[in-house]
Amino acid sequence: MSDYQFLKPYTFANGATVRNRIVMPPMTERSAFENGIVSNDEIEYYRKRAGGVGIEITGCANVSELGKGFEGELAVNEDRDVPQLARLAAAMKSRGAKAILQIFDAGRMTNTAILRGEQPVSASAVKALRPDSETPRELSEEEVETVIKDFGDATKRAIKAGFDGVEIHGANTYLIQQFFSPHSNRRRDQWGGTLDQRMNFPVGVVEEIRRVVDKYAPSTFIVGYRISPEEIEDPGIRIEDTLTLIPNLIESGIDYLHVSLNRVWQTSLNNKTDTQPLIEKIQNVVAHKVPMIVVGQITKPADAEKVIEDDFEFAALGQELIREPNWVQKVVAGDEDSIRYELSPSDLDELGITAPLWDFLNGPFKKTIHITNA
Repeated sequence: MSDYQFLKPYTFANGATVRNRIVMPPMTERSAFENGIVSNDEIEYYRKRAGGVGIEITGCANVSELGKGFEGELAVNEDRDVPQLARLAAAMKSRGAKAILQIFDAGRMTNTAILRGEQPVSASAVKALRPDSETPRELSEEEVETVIKDFGDATKRAIKAGFDGVEIHGANTYLIQQFFSPHSNRRRDQWGGTLDQRMNFPVGVVEEIRRVVDKYAPSTFIVGYRISPEEIEDPGIRIEDTLTLIPNLIESGIDYLHVSLNRVWQTSLNNKTDTQPLIEKIQNVVAHKVPMIVVGQITKPADAEKVIEDDFEFAALGQELIREPNWVQKVVAGDEDSIRYELSPSDLDELGITAPLWDFLNGPFKKTIHITNA
């Protein structure tokens, strides 16, 4: 058996112990039914990838009907979702992984077709600077409070379904990030304006989820938060804003911070003269008060080991676990030469890749997923 540090177990402050430091991060798989209920294909997809990793995180599940961002997306907005979510959680846990449900609201990153005629909503009526985006409707103060409660209700359903935790999706330009961003949030009430006021929504979501968890979940239930450190919009989120938000998230009760990046060691998108990786800047603020999950083109065992050697707690393998569900098992067995780093169309059934997921991989991610005959 290999002596890689990433194979060592980790115990959270709340007592939850995971068998190693490798994480399957949330990835879109577009395989739920039209109404958001988990399909049997999804259950098998996650089961295949739960045999080696320490933590397995689902793709995003919307907490309200207006929070749906794309077709084939998981839902956790109604009690009817719980039975199939329970089967999913059981499948993930049956092979030893901690099962985490990622919960989110798409906000303005959707459209009226996906919402069946309803207008998208956001912090303010500001359109995203992307092709085919729509101008959202600004949420009223009462609606903002309702959305925060939706996150709490979704967490309660995740607890009922047997998940080991939830990950709050505060990244990738979705609603929580929209409230924090000076581009999408032009409000002048308690939910927007100054940096402190723009922090109220993400902090409010964490506090509501923590309230629900403390009331209904076992003490080892994990609450994570995924964050995007910067935006390229002007005005937009800058790393200094993020470094101000993070201590407030920690104080509000998160158990880990998951930093969403395209490349794990990337530097600032906005300050080209700054050569310090963003995760190092964040690490200096987190200071091990909670563990960090880092992600971004971590592919080979040496990549994951460098993450741990540089004093980060968890390394997340994204697209590599699509290509190679048995990555950890092969490392443990000393069989690294057999690890797949390319995706063959002939292996789709073996890998549990559905037709909608294949279309997605063979489209926007065609260059990065490394398809053998592309």
